[in-house]
Amino acid sequence: METARVLVAADKFKGSLTAVQVAERVTAGLRRVAPGVRVETLPVADGGDGTVAAAVAAGFERREARVTGPLGDPVTAAYAVRETTAVVEMAEASGLQHLPAGVFAPLTATTYGSGELLLAALEAGARTIVFGVGGSATTDGGAGMLAALGARFLDADGKPVGPGGGGLADLATADLSRLDPRLGEIDLILASDVDNPLTGPKGAPEVYGRQKGASEDDIAVLDAALAHYASVLGPDHARLPGAGAAGGIGYGALVALGARFRPGIEVMLDVLGFAPALARATLVITGEGSLDEQTLHGKAPAGVAAAARAAGIEVVAVCGRLALAPEALGGAGIRRAYALTELEPDPAVCMAEAGPLLERVAESIARDFLS
Repeated sequence: METARVLVAADKFKGSLTAVQVAERVTAGLRRVAPGVRVETLPVADGGDGTVAAAVAAGFERREARVTGPLGDPVTAAYAVRETTAVVEMAEASGLQHLPAGVFAPLTATTYGSGELLLAALEAGARTIVFGVGGSATTDGGAGMLAALGARFLDADGKPVGPGGGGLADLATADLSRLDPRLGEIDLILASDVDNPLTGPKGAPEVYGRQKGASEDDIAVLDAALAHYASVLGPDHARLPGAGAAGGIGYGALVALGARFRPGIEVMLDVLGFAPALARATLVITGEGSLDEQTLHGKAPAGVAAAARAAGIEVVAVCGRLALAPEALGGAGIRRAYALTELEPDPAVCMAEAGPLLERVAESIARDFLS
């Protein structure tokens, strides 16, 4: 009988295990039951937080830059480079992880540092930049990012508008003529798992503002300010898929930087070399912290499963929590899902003991599929 070849291509279990740790724990559990199994690991991400880590695990070089955080204070942000391709994760510069516990700034948080991070990638010689957007603390339409890249946003008195989405209500003129000219010579790929427009009922403030600390009044202010901003820069781009990603930074990249939108997991599978790894596998194990309705809309496990199904390779999934019926899993190309909550129903214990529990789950997969 041919030796099984397993590809572990899972995302992080948010709050408990990184994607790299998920791969390590699954491998350990598989080998405890099936010592001869050949395991290849390819941690994946969908453009949100963890994207740079996945690129580094796949052989990219990790670099760091000192940039402006969402509140205006300096932060250290990582990006990844391999030859002339860079992977930049906006959350590294402008993400919720840079906010102190319980502190939000929905009207003033800025993406300026994300622009500085793109500049660092340009300085590193990147000709292709995969710009992963998600996990942002910001709702400024990418205005801060564009300002860092050379744009000027002025009020009626010719003074720069204030930081964040709230300041855009005072915007009178936008000068994009001073944008770094190198931006016109690169391929900038906007990688996101959301396809929301900039404003409106499905726009960035309404759908994502509350998780960034916005009150109902703040959401109304931000939606109006972003609509005004778009009327100055170009309203057509505001309706494009991905314009509302990461507080509207997608819009800024689309309207001013010539970015092209692609589902984050599709981009990352290309960048990480998933196709050749898949060709070597007889079983794929994917997963993330929670397998739920959101998973089916562009999250990493759905992308991995779709690619594996197209190649005729069986897929199983691991997760902390399972909220999908077997029919939904099957429709996504996942034969079976194994949840940590099946072993430990207390969610707090599940998160604290995720590593050992995941090893036990992997032992079950080995007994069910590799024996």
